Amino acid sequence: MANLKTTPLWLLLLLQVIIVRGERTRDTMYQPILGASCFRRLNGTHQTGCSSTHSGSVGVLHLINYDADLDFLLGNPPSPPYAPMIPPHLFTRSNLLRLKEAGPKIISAVLLINKSEKMQQFSHELSCPNKYSGIGRGGNSSETCDESNTALTWNPWGTGLLHEDFPFPIYYIADFDEILKLENCFTKFNSVNFDSQALRSLCAVEVKAFMSAAVNSEVCMRRTNFINNLGGSKYCDPLEGRNVYATLYPRNSSEFIDETKLRKSNPAEKFIIISCRLDTTSMFDGVGVGAMDSLTGLATLTIVAHMLRQLLPDQNTLPDPHRNVLFVAFNGESYDFIGSQRFVYDMENLNFPRRSAQSTPISFENIEFMLDIGTLDDIRNIRLHTLHKSSTVAQKLLQQLNRYAKSSLYDFQLNIGSNAGYNMPPTSAQSFLRRDDNFPAFILNALPSNKYYHSIYDDRDNVGFMYANTSQDYTALTDVSDFKNFNANSLQMKIRNVSSIVAMVLYETLTGRQYEYKDVANPVLSDEFFYCFLQSSDCPLFKASSNPDSPPGLPLPPMRYISVLGGSQESSGWTYRMLGYLLSQPQPQVLKENCTQLPLFYYSGFNGTGECRLTTQNYTHALSPAFLINNYNWSSGQYSTWTESTWSQFSARIFLRPSKMHEITILSIGIVVFIISFCLIYIISSRWEVLFDDVPASNAAFPPPTNC
Repeated sequence: MANLKTTPLWLLLLLQVIIVRGERTRDTMYQPILGASCFRRLNGTHQTGCSSTHSGSVGVLHLINYDADLDFLLGNPPSPPYAPMIPPHLFTRSNLLRLKEAGPKIISAVLLINKSEKMQQFSHELSCPNKYSGIGRGGNSSETCDESNTALTWNPWGTGLLHEDFPFPIYYIADFDEILKLENCFTKFNSVNFDSQALRSLCAVEVKAFMSAAVNSEVCMRRTNFINNLGGSKYCDPLEGRNVYATLYPRNSSEFIDETKLRKSNPAEKFIIISCRLDTTSMFDGVGVGAMDSLTGLATLTIVAHMLRQLLPDQNTLPDPHRNVLFVAFNGESYDFIGSQRFVYDMENLNFPRRSAQSTPISFENIEFMLDIGTLDDIRNIRLHTLHKSSTVAQKLLQQLNRYAKSSLYDFQLNIGSNAGYNMPPTSAQSFLRRDDNFPAFILNALPSNKYYHSIYDDRDNVGFMYANTSQDYTALTDVSDFKNFNANSLQMKIRNVSSIVAMVLYETLTGRQYEYKDVANPVLSDEFFYCFLQSSDCPLFKASSNPDSPPGLPLPPMRYISVLGGSQESSGWTYRMLGYLLSQPQPQVLKENCTQLPLFYYSGFNGTGECRLTTQNYTHALSPAFLINNYNWSSGQYSTWTESTWSQFSARIFLRPSKMHEITILSIGIVVFIISFCLIYIISSRWEVLFDDVPASNAAFPPPTNC
């Protein structure tokens, strides 16, 4: 009985040993490779991006050091399919299209390795970003940006790879240890005698990045919403996020929530819109901070808002007490102006702000003018763009900007030029001008010089940022001569200069008198801003902008891609808190326990001691109107139609792929063993009496019954 009781225990132990040995065998066979994958997006007419096969794409590793190395793969390679490892300087449009033409039978995956020593430019965006959403007359996009003339494009270094559809996955490996692992595997098994590769085992990679969506957004959304989709499968999601807005002064136009009543704007209210872009994008998931393409604009807007908050008196003392400034950071602008299109749509329908904000809607009649802060590639070469040369508002604005830019009192040493006509930068203002080309929208934009626009390399090195970490108070303004902690040509000082100029112009516009003080924007605030968005969310500015009991941010920069519903909204969340903090008014008489409901919010503050403040910030939905309109014409081009495919996982791992001869040999041995085993079993089962004739019968062990 004891043996019978211990039998299940031994079986369990044996099974556990088998499982553990199986896992160890698998671990020795495969080595994971950490990285980021390209993924699929769709619009109303096309699909773009990458996808692996459903079970994963497998290819033999091949290191590409020169353009000529591709000839080996694209000629008649001995052991296809391959997965070329390509450095950034060879990751060009011509090379990628050659690999695409070869097809998945030859090229099953592409690995982009982070070896940027020879890289001189790297932009995957079109040379004319958002070219189908511009303001060209009669749909003529070449009026705002002419691809045939490099001088009239806004991204001369663009390759357009972000808008190509590839039949294989593209995987980016940034970590140098992971790259070394790949190179060592290639050198050990693949780099010797290429012609004999078919005769030996080779180092290969398996990339899993299967995309569920296909064709275009219309087909994908129809499949997702199909009434017979009983399994609840989702194939794609619309790109959506949140715009962040805040007013300089709290609004006094309250509105009670009553869904039965039509909303009406207050004609006495007047707003100046100061806007910028909140998001960025790249080819790879979760990689890319958009340092130059949009973060410099967001920094400028933030510092302008803070400087005005510090300078301006109470709203009731202004010449026009109904004037206000509306700061807006639009999300999703990288994809045909999603955020600004929705903003315009909501304003047209008197749905901005939402009813839940309990304030009267803002209409286009409430807007005095709009100043859109675009890309500030080269801050010393900024232009004010306007659609109509005869605009008196634009002429006055340009005059004011240059008065402060050239003033000897501040020594900014800037000259702001002008440009009138349809050749305008791809910024949010185009959504407003597309609705009405007489709308007073003006764009402050630098001449294009960003060779890494919308790519993984538009980072802190691209803008030359070095964190000073002064630990000084960034909430106060500083004297114009005080920049002992920063070089005059540093990013912090450049942003200080342009932000101060814009803030001075707005001060003059609101108060009716010129700005004559020596206080300017604080470069320490610029320093802390860029540290938070380029290096670590666990930073002093974000901590001050949060509740004292809030957990710290991650030691990584926030993701700035618009994402989808349920995706990361880190960038908009931190921007919301930061703008709220820098524009808020202290309420020292309100205790912490009473500071729990918006518009009151309890911030940590610069000293971390906690303080109650009156805030004005809020969110608005950044979802294209195309997904709200019934029976929308997906190919009309009226609104953005971008969606993102769903996927199950992103992973890559290397292993030793056996040669064809090895596989044939193993298969042959298996077949022979199977046949021999089958024959032996047949012989044994048919001749068991002869083979086992000495074995007693099963009942021989028992004695015969005795007679009673």
